[in-house]
Amino acid sequence: MVNIKETKDRIKMNRLLEKAVLVSVEAHKDQIRKGDDSPYIAHPFMVALKLAKYHFSDTVIAAALVHDVLEDTEFSEEKLKEELGEEVLEIVRIVTNDDSLPWEEKKRRYVESVRAGSEGAKAVALADKIHNLESLLLAHSKQGPELWKRFNRGKDKKIWFEEEVLKMLKETWDHPLIEEYERLLNKERELE
Repeated sequence: MVNIKETKDRIKMNRLLEKAVLVSVEAHKDQIRKGDDSPYIAHPFMVALKLAKYHFSDTVIAAALVHDVLEDTEFSEEKLKEELGEEVLEIVRIVTNDDSLPWEEKKRRYVESVRAGSEGAKAVALADKIHNLESLLLAHSKQGPELWKRFNRGKDKKIWFEEEVLKMLKETWDHPLIEEYERLLNKERELE
């Protein structure tokens, strides 16, 4: 027998994902990725797909779809809450860098924010970092060491931050994605 409540809940969540897709597409239109000049919208979609593969909730997947809108677009917290709700907004807040701070302080605060955050926030942060590393490794295979010039702080500082994220995640959470992240980080360390 069909469970009406479960069916209604599933439809509601599918609407959440549809709204998140539309918000992400609109917010990131005309943006490109730093490492390879590809359309930016591919990034949040890949982050969301990674989390869907591990059966995270639709709320977490919706947050993955819009994880960069507060940081990289003019989209406001109020509008995000109105469109996708408080739970999605809270995850996005946790994984958003405070660009008003100096780079190292901003990165330290990010790590502490994710440390204190929910498993959903940790999942979004981790899938984001994994896709960033995958993209970087692919771009490096095409551009070589010239790629590092696209990053404000260069390779060493970038790796320092990624190591801090890895350390924090290992201390606070247990998930197979952490091993994937560590494997990719090891590959990045080997690059010229």
